[in-house]
Amino acid sequence: MPEPTTVAFPPGFLFGAATSAYQIEGAVREDGRTPSIWDTFSHTPDRTAGGETGDIAVDHYHRYRDDVALMAELGLNAYRFSVSWPRVQPTGRGPAVQRGLDFYRRLVDELLARGIAPALTLYHWDLPQELEDAGGWPERDTAFRFAEYAQLVGEALGDRVEQWITVNEPWCSAFLGYASGVHAPGRTDPAASLRAAHHLNLGHGLAVSALRAAMPARNRIAISLNSSVVRPLSQDPADLAAARRIDDLANGVFHGPLLHGEYPSSLLEATRSLTDWSYVLDGDLRTINAPLDALGLNYYTPALVSAASDGVAGPRADGHGSSDHSPWPGADDVVFHQTPGDRTEMGWTIDPTGLYDLLMRYTREAPGLPLHITENGAAYDDKPDPDGRVHDPERIAYLHAHLSEVRHAIADGAEVRGYYLWSLMDNFEWAYGYGKRFGAVYVDYATLERTPKSSARWYGEVARTGALPPVDARV
Repeated sequence: MPEPTTVAFPPGFLFGAATSAYQIEGAVREDGRTPSIWDTFSHTPDRTAGGETGDIAVDHYHRYRDDVALMAELGLNAYRFSVSWPRVQPTGRGPAVQRGLDFYRRLVDELLARGIAPALTLYHWDLPQELEDAGGWPERDTAFRFAEYAQLVGEALGDRVEQWITVNEPWCSAFLGYASGVHAPGRTDPAASLRAAHHLNLGHGLAVSALRAAMPARNRIAISLNSSVVRPLSQDPADLAAARRIDDLANGVFHGPLLHGEYPSSLLEATRSLTDWSYVLDGDLRTINAPLDALGLNYYTPALVSAASDGVAGPRADGHGSSDHSPWPGADDVVFHQTPGDRTEMGWTIDPTGLYDLLMRYTREAPGLPLHITENGAAYDDKPDPDGRVHDPERIAYLHAHLSEVRHAIADGAEVRGYYLWSLMDNFEWAYGYGKRFGAVYVDYATLERTPKSSARWYGEVARTGALPPVDARV
């Protein structure tokens, strides 16, 4: 029997970790920052588990130097973070607050000094509350405010940050925020959620233009989509049609205009009872279809769907929180099924083949466009042992399996340039509060002490060597 061998990634492949501002920074009232929709939402009774908030989170705002030093110690060569919009532009209008920008200047300088490539996300869900009070993403003006904010950040950091992401997971912002209401701002208006989706797309396109005008030409601009791998329960025509409807709402509503300059006709038809799409104005699709330098893809678990029996929808298992309102406008008669296999603490089935399928799909959708896995990871019930160490062999197995599928996709022609583990450290997991631990680094929420889990050491070795160890050496 041949000896097991390592699997190498292409030279220059980025092995990073990802975070978002509201989940880690804390310091929500310092240096001019004003409330975002997540501040308001998390302080509203019964919106988050245990009423927990990101007021302190893991205090990255004051501990960023130690956190960057820890990344360097682990061997990571890239770090994806987001900028807090209300920290930089508190009302969503007007000039930047330099104290807010200075934090990100210091963070970026620290990363560069440690040889870690910064990847900056402009929007990871923290809309300034004043813009939500004016109507939020369902209003067209919000897209233009976002472009102005993008310009401010581009002018301040474009000389030292080369990798830019406009919007993270616009599906969550539009449909969890405005349809099911399980995310901020907690609204339950299906028609508004579709308007929000369009204006998030438009905001992205306008931001691309603003960034290109404000930054050096060498900088690369992307968007991060949480595109779903949607599988039908059977090959019955009704199940295939159900899968198509969910695929349109999960994927086509974003990659249609972004990559192809149009919304899928099947999406427009399926949602006609909710909206006439008259808010898509002349020139919008051309703006949204601005050329990208890369595409970010976030992947956790596939979806398995069918048509409802006898026209009556059964319980959903779509993995997006508990609500009486669906995040799938116009698809109330589609049933989500639990996919078979082991699950994470989120209840999400572990299926690495979905990541391969996603990468190959976008290799076909956008030939030659570089791809980055901008989020992939798992929550487990991690606890320190009596010696204070945190062993998480399940996460190591998860990472090994998913990175193997990334390498498989590269071998089959996918232009994958980087992988960002979600997340660098345990943090505020949105409506779940602090009960779900995605981090490679354990955080004691009482003391905020950081302890690298065994997965962090394992992943750091992968980053340093640029190769996966043999399967039997993963733990």
